[in-house]
Amino acid sequence: MPNPVISQKIPILLNILAAVLGALGQYFYKIGAQKSSLWAIAAGVLMFIGVMGLFVLAYKWGGRISVVYPFYATTFIWGTLIGIWLEKEPWSPWYLVGLIMILGGLAVTAAHVKA
Repeated sequence: MPNPVISQKIPILLNILAAVLGALGQYFYKIGAQKSSLWAIAAGVLMFIGVMGLFVLAYKWGGRISVVYPFYATTFIWGTLIGIWLEKEPWSPWYLVGLIMILGGLAVTAAHVKA
C-alpha cells in the first residue's frame, strides 16, 4: 500500500511534463507522417521514451497512480494548443469548453489529495 503522506506535488509535475513531451511526440509523428521524415518519427519515439522515464520517476518518488496519472490527461490540452498554434488548425469555442472540463476534473482530483 502506498504511503499517503508522501507529497504528490513532484510526481504530479513530472506527469504534466510527460504530457507536454507526449504531445510534442505526437506533433513529430504528424510531421514525420506528412513528410515521410524518419528523423521526425525518431524524435517522436525518443520523446515517448522520455514520457515513460518520467512516469517511472514519478512512481519511484512516491506518486500514487490514482493521483498522478490523471494529470497526464493534460496531453490533450497541449496537443490541442500545438495544433492551433503551430499547425494553424481551425478551432471552435467548444474546444475551450472541453479543455476547461479536463482542467475541472484535474482540479477535483488535486483538491482531494491529502499530501
